[in-house]
Amino acid sequence: MDVAIPIFEGITALDAIGPYEVLSRLDGARVHFLATEPGPKRTENGMLALAADGALADFPNPEVIVVPGGFGTRALMKDEGVLAWVRAAHQTSQWTTSVCTGALVLGAAGILTGLEATTHWLLLDKLGELGAIPVSRRVVEQGKIITAAGVSSGIDMALTLAAGIAGEDMARAIQLAIEYDPEPPFDSGSPSKASPGVLELARERS
Repeated sequence: MDVAIPIFEGITALDAIGPYEVLSRLDGARVHFLATEPGPKRTENGMLALAADGALADFPNPEVIVVPGGFGTRALMKDEGVLAWVRAAHQTSQWTTSVCTGALVLGAAGILTGLEATTHWLLLDKLGELGAIPVSRRVVEQGKIITAAGVSSGIDMALTLAAGIAGEDMARAIQLAIEYDPEPPFDSGSPSKASPGVLELARERS
């Protein structure tokens, strides 16, 4: 099973690495980090680079697509080469997924039209402009399309996907293997829980 994760300049690292940690543990999974051109792609703040070992053109028919997010998705939304690859790969994929603003790339490719989808809470309105029906849920399943909200929710999406591929027991075993048992020190992980001051601070820094 080939899993294609497109990466790009301005990516949010956890959007890609969270799903990788889950999906790479499935039997027979081969996870490929791909880009228009192979090579290192730096994160939004420039502090970390992820390496694309292959080109998108080398993997036209992956079974699973995971489109991560980050500020760099704004450029991808206008990149006809990337959008064409997403459209074509989606035609034959078993699962097409996104994390955070990766959903905007799916939307720009026309894949989410008329479907419920989610993304980072700051950009839910943008999903609507792209033809989707934006919803404030951590993971949204619409047939073979699964979208996840912001950053850390990519792990939840990948576990949901793992259950769809290999069954709930395997997904639970992977969850245990990576010890994904969140007990955050603060209950401030969504706009509905954050105080007005924290919400404003998050807006200023995003």
